[in-house]
Amino acid sequence: MGINHFWPFLLTALLFTMTPGLDTIFILNKSIGQGHKAGLYSTLGINTGVLVHTLFAALGLSLIVAQSAIAFAILKYLGAAYLLYLGVQKLRSKQALVAIDAADQPPTSDRQNFVSGVVTNVLNPKVALFFLAFFPQFIEPTALNNPLPFLLLGLTYAAIGVLWFTLLTMFAAYFAARVMQRPAASTWLNRISGGAFILMGLKVALTRR
Repeated sequence: MGINHFWPFLLTALLFTMTPGLDTIFILNKSIGQGHKAGLYSTLGINTGVLVHTLFAALGLSLIVAQSAIAFAILKYLGAAYLLYLGVQKLRSKQALVAIDAADQPPTSDRQNFVSGVVTNVLNPKVALFFLAFFPQFIEPTALNNPLPFLLLGLTYAAIGVLWFTLLTMFAAYFAARVMQRPAASTWLNRISGGAFILMGLKVALTRR
């Protein structure tokens, strides 16, 4: 398949996935704020974004982001603007952050959570650069122009992400359901959640190549 040292790749990918970052904060926000269902759809969205970046790397499109300051800046500021938008929405929302009853969720919330996960991941230029630097270390030099090894490693990375973030989602949702049922606590959590999204947006906006 053109892949070298697959087992070390699995271990390294797991460590990278478990390292707290923007995706972790995003999943925790969704899981605590809207319950495990929102966290699971966000998890699927995040890792769909991983597959999109994998496809870009396989086709060589990520090189455009790596080599073009304009492309990097466009992707960066779009991602930052989207996260800031989510943060402002949270701060302005008067609804309780923790929605224990799934019936209280709007009918399109699952799709929105999924799309939010995809957009947040795809518009993070650091992910594109990471895959472009990380995957080739586990691909045979003669197979670097073959998209298959990239796709296989990307699918593996996404599968690891789904498993880890699902565990994180269940833990965070359980914590929210057990502890954060008081309206006052929920209001403060809403503000913290909005602030976290805004900080994420600022972090992406200040990212350098």
